[in-house]
Amino acid sequence: MTDASPPAARLAAFAAAFADETRAAICMALLEGRAWSAGELARITGVAPSTASGHLARLLEAGICVTERQGRRTYVRIADAETARLVDSLAAHAIPGRDAAHAAPVVAAPDPLAGARTCYDHLAGRLGMAVTDAMAERGLLRADGVFELTDAGLEWCARVGVDLADGGRRPTVDSRLDWTERRGRPIVSSCLDWTERRRHLGGVAGARLCALALRREWVARREEGGRALRVTDAGERAFGELLGIGPDAWR
Repeated sequence: MTDASPPAARLAAFAAAFADETRAAICMALLEGRAWSAGELARITGVAPSTASGHLARLLEAGICVTERQGRRTYVRIADAETARLVDSLAAHAIPGRDAAHAAPVVAAPDPLAGARTCYDHLAGRLGMAVTDAMAERGLLRADGVFELTDAGLEWCARVGVDLADGGRRPTVDSRLDWTERRGRPIVSSCLDWTERRRHLGGVAGARLCALALRREWVARREEGGRALRVTDAGERAFGELLGIGPDAWR
């Protein structure tokens, strides 16, 4: 099917991508907003991995899903917010009384990494997602599709002390993060969170916010070392005052 095909044929081909119970189950699993591997979707939908791969190829070809890489792994997610709304509307129409996206169990991750950690040089885990979600809900960050700070988000960064003025070319306060501060790095980018399976804030803004949190001791590295973080009492107050999130968001 090509863009030159008659409109009715294109609509029929698109609708046919949903016309299978396994593909419908995959779409409903993805509606929660998380990304899953082909193997995980096979387990969620109860089919063989080869069968799931075939169905995923059909959904990818139709543009309903897209792939995203994190390290050596490839994950699948709903293409964009508009597609998610379409799938959700279809599900709500077909399932009377349905008022929430289908929820699939999240793959377990060892605590405390799942709660709060660094991902390269920015916040990740439940804390990173809580910060990202709060910024989007408050109109500071556009998180549908390509991440972008709004005018209000730029003002918020300046007020809080997240310095974006030099475009990320000056080293961060924490020397362990310096290597990522290189010329040409985007002010904002998204990064797939490997425990939450959703996209959190990265780029210069994410790195500078993480560095600020470490410098002001809103978060601290755990005694056992590694990437795991703990949120301090000062951090609980700061995240509450600045973004309206509390300990339940990252515990």
